[in-house]
Amino acid sequence: METEVLYDLSPFVKIYNDGRVERLWGTETVPPSLDEKTGVQSKDVTLSSDSAVSARLYIPEAAIDSPQKLPVLVYYHGGCFIFETAWSPTYHNYLNAIVAEANIIAVSIEYRRAPEDPLPAAYDDSWTALKWVASHSTGNGPDEWLNSRACLEKVFLAGDSAGANIVHNLGIRSGEEKLNGIEVAGVMMVHPYFWGKEPLPSETTELEKRSFYGMLWQVANPTTTGCDDPLMNPMMDSRLSGLGWNKVLVCVAGKDVLKYRGWYYKEALSQSGWSGVVEGIETPGEDHVFHLLNPGCDNAAKLMKKLVSFMNEDI
Repeated sequence: METEVLYDLSPFVKIYNDGRVERLWGTETVPPSLDEKTGVQSKDVTLSSDSAVSARLYIPEAAIDSPQKLPVLVYYHGGCFIFETAWSPTYHNYLNAIVAEANIIAVSIEYRRAPEDPLPAAYDDSWTALKWVASHSTGNGPDEWLNSRACLEKVFLAGDSAGANIVHNLGIRSGEEKLNGIEVAGVMMVHPYFWGKEPLPSETTELEKRSFYGMLWQVANPTTTGCDDPLMNPMMDSRLSGLGWNKVLVCVAGKDVLKYRGWYYKEALSQSGWSGVVEGIETPGEDHVFHLLNPGCDNAAKLMKKLVSFMNEDI
């Protein structure tokens, strides 16, 4: 049988009818290092011998031999659950920068990706990773940085795009399944990857664009009921009011086709009966994950400042 393209999701990925996956975006990787520019040290860890999940840990080098305990950021990368990686230079450089700016420890999660490992694999891996972080609460966990330098009473979660979707869905799970060992002080959802069958007011009605997002979701989650699946459209989830996070920051970008979903999520959450506090901010004139694609721009610096202040405001 002739090999044919089953899904052409350019410029991100092509999937062939023989099962081959050709990722076109986010394939470059870099090793952990001591970053000379920021003074941040990183290393890679495997969470357990029977787990497919791994992570890259970041710490300010000056903190390694300091008695001070630092807040922890657990970060979930984007990429529609299909491409990108915690090892990419994009995320490596970003985590170095935010760790240095906020003076925190970060744990950047490498979860399994679709289509080889379709959802819920990424959700399950992300929950496993959070439990791994919590396993250090008594100082006897597998990683010494977290044992001796992490303040697990002040943990933050963040993610961009699909990573922000993961942060939300972990919150739904946390609302039903108590996570012992850590206190999540707040979560940051940057340009969250939510969608729906019917367009919102002002949202694009272009069939080509809407079908593209639908196809991305179908590839990531072949057993889905569609774009109104509560995993992709939280407003369809009767459990929204039980979200397990108490403090949420939603960030959207003015030119991003997904921005209306971000605002809709913020409003729906605040009106659901949920007992937490949600804040939303918009960066005008910018597109999806601009802060990763152009980290040196003024608006990226402003967004970084907001995220850092969100984590540091109670210190």
